[in-house]
Amino acid sequence: MSARSNELRLTSIGDLTWERLETAPPFDRDLEIAVIEGNTIHRVVFPCRRIFGGWIKAKSGEHVTVQPTHWRIWPSSTVQPTQ
Repeated sequence: MSARSNELRLTSIGDLTWERLETAPPFDRDLEIAVIEGNTIHRVVFPCRRIFGGWIKAKSGEHVTVQPTHWRIWPSSTVQPTQ
């Protein structure tokens, strides 16, 4: 991975790609956020929502004191059908 690339696209789990924070969608989506330093991903382990002036926990509305650099859609839980 080149350090001079302006289109950094890192993956950590599955096929979900981390996007730069500047491209985050509006305020009504559950997102996974992270601070990415070099090749290290420090991700927040609960769904977050963007609000004016920062981020909150999606379920409780509690403010999250992190300044993320990347985001991706929060992976929805997959329910396996019973046979």
